[in-house]
Amino acid sequence: MTDLSVEHLHEHEQEADTAEARPRAQRKMAPIVPAQNIAGRALVLVIAIMTFLSCLTFGAVTLVRDTASVWENQISREATIQVKPADGLDMEAALTQASQIAGEFPGVKSTRIIDREATARLLEPWLGSGLNIDDLPVPRLIIVTIDENSPPDFAAMRAAITPKLPSASLDDHRTWVDRLVAMARTTVTIGIAVLALMLAATVLTVVFATRGAMAGNGHIIEVLHFVGAEAAFIAREFRRHFLVTGMKGAAAGGAAAVLVFIVFSWWSSRNMATPQADQATALFGNFAIGSAGYFGVVLMVLVIGALTAATSHATVVTYLSDIDVRQPDA
Repeated sequence: MTDLSVEHLHEHEQEADTAEARPRAQRKMAPIVPAQNIAGRALVLVIAIMTFLSCLTFGAVTLVRDTASVWENQISREATIQVKPADGLDMEAALTQASQIAGEFPGVKSTRIIDREATARLLEPWLGSGLNIDDLPVPRLIIVTIDENSPPDFAAMRAAITPKLPSASLDDHRTWVDRLVAMARTTVTIGIAVLALMLAATVLTVVFATRGAMAGNGHIIEVLHFVGAEAAFIAREFRRHFLVTGMKGAAAGGAAAVLVFIVFSWWSSRNMATPQADQATALFGNFAIGSAGYFGVVLMVLVIGALTAATSHATVVTYLSDIDVRQPDA
């Protein structure tokens, strides 16, 4: 046999070895949990919806909490003197006199009379534009800015103003703002309860989805378990699969919630000049949840993804423990 024939034979043997090795190299281990199926896509959608609603609830709770904090701060910073029209009363002189009396008290930083134009803008949402307040018995207001650390004696201020100006009344806003703050705190409590229920529903959904995936692959799981595969290995496969599924759904729901917050903030900024927007801003702020709200959305996405993985892991471990209880000899 010539050297050329021997070399040709070696080439054929190398090609045959390569052809036999190629299928073995390309063959991949099938996952215990199917990567894509109808149930998996439905679970992603359900988690996305639950995350979206959870993030909206969290954003609303953040907004109400911040607004309640602003109301509480306003209680300690401002009071209002209201002067009602009366027969023979010089409104401008009465406003000046009440402002001077209030400004003499210790703890009062400044006083500001609300002019006619500002008063008309306050009434515009109810009475329309082009209002002449001189034609209507409209009360006038004086804003009294007080020292938060050393507030004035409101009872003494009322006693000093009322005898000289019977139509004037001092309002420190504590009654109605306390009610609004109590309502805001109740709303926050309800929002937290709703958020907890949504997270619980998400956990239950993952439990059912994990049990469904295990039921579809039960024979494979039992064979792996009985031939010696550790429960941690099987649980890790499920945990990895549901972690990816949960993060996909949570990221989609969180992104949708962030988009809604951005749209509301943009709408609020574009309509800031209207009277309706002024009233809404006074009650709810500028509809911006701030950096803390967006950080909360990211945290919510991570929490839901982690809950999904942890729930699937616990469900698989419990399932394998039940197998050992049912078939101890195996």
